[in-house]
Amino acid sequence: MEAFLSALAAFADPYLLGVVLIGTIGGVLVGAMPGLSSTMATALLLPFTLTMDPIPAIALLSALYCAGTFGGSITAILVNAPGAPPAAATAFDGYPLAQRGQAGMALGMAAVSSVIGGIFSVVVLIIAAPLLSRVAYNFGPPEYFALALFGLSMLATISGESAVKNLIGGALGVLLATVGMDFTTGVDRFTFGYWEISEGIHFIPVMIGLFAGCEFLTQASKLKQKRVRAMLDAVKLPGWHDFKRCIGTIARSCGIGSFIGLLPAEGGTVAAMIGYNEAKRWAKDKSGFGKGDIRGVAGPEAANNAATGAAMVPTLALGIPGSATTAIILGALLVHGLRPGPHLFTETPTLLYAIFLSMLLANFAFAAFGFVGAKLFARVTLIPIEFLWPAVFVLASIGSYALEQSILDVWIMLTAGLLGFVLKRYGFSAAPIIMGLILGELVENSLKQSLIIFDHDWLRFLERPIVVTFLALTLASMVWPIVSLVKSRQQARRAAKAGGA
Repeated sequence: MEAFLSALAAFADPYLLGVVLIGTIGGVLVGAMPGLSSTMATALLLPFTLTMDPIPAIALLSALYCAGTFGGSITAILVNAPGAPPAAATAFDGYPLAQRGQAGMALGMAAVSSVIGGIFSVVVLIIAAPLLSRVAYNFGPPEYFALALFGLSMLATISGESAVKNLIGGALGVLLATVGMDFTTGVDRFTFGYWEISEGIHFIPVMIGLFAGCEFLTQASKLKQKRVRAMLDAVKLPGWHDFKRCIGTIARSCGIGSFIGLLPAEGGTVAAMIGYNEAKRWAKDKSGFGKGDIRGVAGPEAANNAATGAAMVPTLALGIPGSATTAIILGALLVHGLRPGPHLFTETPTLLYAIFLSMLLANFAFAAFGFVGAKLFARVTLIPIEFLWPAVFVLASIGSYALEQSILDVWIMLTAGLLGFVLKRYGFSAAPIIMGLILGELVENSLKQSLIIFDHDWLRFLERPIVVTFLALTLASMVWPIVSLVKSRQQARRAAKAGGA
């Protein structure tokens, strides 16, 4: 209670309150701009938070994370161009509603569903994170190794259609994490004689390059594309009839989003897609979906916002990112000298309650901004990308250099951006690479410590129940995509035979 009161007193400071509101407004603006995302914005903003105290820095990134998830629905509905990946499912029915002149109602339902999902997720965070951290007190190096291995195996479903490509991306991230001096043996690895990288490749310029630099090159190839914009008069609160029709969908999506968010490396995009599919599956009349069914807006918006707070649970309690954006927030905690895991709850409880309060405040704030300023926020789509993306590139370069005042980090950012652009062309996603880069160090160090404890006897891993449980989950998560692929192919063959007959 003392820590909660301290965090509450901290929010009496206009500076901290202003930081959260700025993060909320910035998140909605970033989310509303097609091509930008809260993940990219947090990656760009992270270097600039190094001069801030830990509480305002993490509160700013957390508020931006929450608001950016909602902001994507604005352009998904009005422009049919999701401002953020989690809003992709919202466009399926949101844009048809806008074409029918019901954009205001669609945005109103998106705002209400997002707030309900967001608040639900913060409640899950407040309850689940401390409980999980208590369990983590029983974790030693073997348990952390098994947990990190499980987190890496979950990369198979984090994004994209190919589980194999996601795992390859994660392996590439782990390989990047091994660059530099091995502090156990004192041997330089993969430095190729460049002493500047003997301390390793920092994840911040890599993140900025993979998200911002890659997108800069992608948007450069879309200069001649034009978007059709729907008209918007005013955002409207959903009527009782519409809300009653959607209440079951919203409640179901809150549960789905929270569960998906709790899984390491899943995040809001997966939650939104499942939320939309379940809204359609449970509907008695499915004919309106894809043509402008309001439940097709409520389902994904409640689910992707419910995943935000839940994704922070493994991030704070275990140090395992729940999504790509929380991976960056995890990096911010590490940069500010904070240790995610059970020690965070005992050593800096005020910071945790400040995170809870900032996310709660951000959810209420973006609802207000969404109703009052959606029409204004929608105008960010009028900014020519010829001006927008060069500005993003300049910020990316400044942010990469600001970390260590090293031009090498700028070159790393540029290389990562080019690498991300090429990999994206071949179906690879940036998120698994970032996850692998962050979890790679934990995997390596915990494995070395475990082998020292077990006197290099690998079979002793099986003596620990928690380790066995995580290893079983890892095996299941790697086998499941293969089983799903085999089942889908069998169903396709049966359908083809039935059609031929």
